[in-house]
Amino acid sequence: MSQSSPKNRLAVNHIMARLFLSALVLMAASRLVSAQSATGQTVPPGHGANASTYTPQRVYDAREKRYSDFESMLFDLAKHEVVFVGEQHDDPATHRLERAILEGLARRRSNVVVSLEMFERDTQMAIDNYLAGRLTEEDFLKVSRPWPRYQTDYRPLVEFARAHNWPVLGANIPRKFASLVSREGLPAIDKLSAEDRTMVAQSFQCPFDDYFKKFAEVMSSHPGADQNANKDKKGKKDEVDPKMRAMTERFYYAQCVKDETMAESIARRLASSGTTAESPLVVHFNGAFHSDYRLGTAARVKNRLPKARTKVVSIVPLKSLDQIDHDEYKKRGDYILFTLSKK
Repeated sequence: MSQSSPKNRLAVNHIMARLFLSALVLMAASRLVSAQSATGQTVPPGHGANASTYTPQRVYDAREKRYSDFESMLFDLAKHEVVFVGEQHDDPATHRLERAILEGLARRRSNVVVSLEMFERDTQMAIDNYLAGRLTEEDFLKVSRPWPRYQTDYRPLVEFARAHNWPVLGANIPRKFASLVSREGLPAIDKLSAEDRTMVAQSFQCPFDDYFKKFAEVMSSHPGADQNANKDKKGKKDEVDPKMRAMTERFYYAQCVKDETMAESIARRLASSGTTAESPLVVHFNGAFHSDYRLGTAARVKNRLPKARTKVVSIVPLKSLDQIDHDEYKKRGDYILFTLSKK
């Protein structure tokens, strides 16, 4: 066998070196994935072999009474002071669209505040310290009582705000106080210490209005409600059971105190910007019931800031985006953001 020339040996060595380098890269990538799995982290959306970053959606403009598009909606939202985004908590597509809303607003506004129902007032210092880099994420999550599925649902919002130096507002009442009201009623607020009292709105109203009617309907349809308890011998519905009515009212009071506290948090944040600087845009994320039909938190903000420019976005997951009865949903907000549910 004839010996290969120096030129051929050089070419072979070059190929072997490249193969060796590729192997090292693959090994490093494999170790990174293993490390991410060990720490509970996952491959970011859109990086998997079959992943897609596209989130199906359709936008209905209730004021114009026609379908619009995502960018046109964002263009309008950016001109306001408070935007309420009502979500279905357990819908993944909803949370992807919430992140997309922040991305679109970031192209149009630099002074945005991300306000969250999912964090409570007494965690604000921890939120501020984390955003400022004075607290690690691990320590932040230990003390801030994040909601379930925080990593997939709400972390993208917090991290986006952090990357853009936007404040994040823990707007809600501490859940232990809301639970206290649901058990004992509004008088429970008067029993709080002076320090705890600052965690709850200073003033609140709980009228038995349309909001209460919608709340009572939801309560009566709850699986725990006895649908037959109020029927007489002829099968007709009698007066509402007093115990059920009292329980509904207590839970409604807790709902109202949440709305009032979040509204006060938003109003205070806007007031803190002063009169000389341009007012920031507060984007408040909450369960849709808190802002649909401009009731709940949305109504409480309007009570405090009657001249504030506000918009309500209600995100509605549906099985199909090709056959939508928009008349069923059009009164929920200024924009109805339909998305595809995988349930």
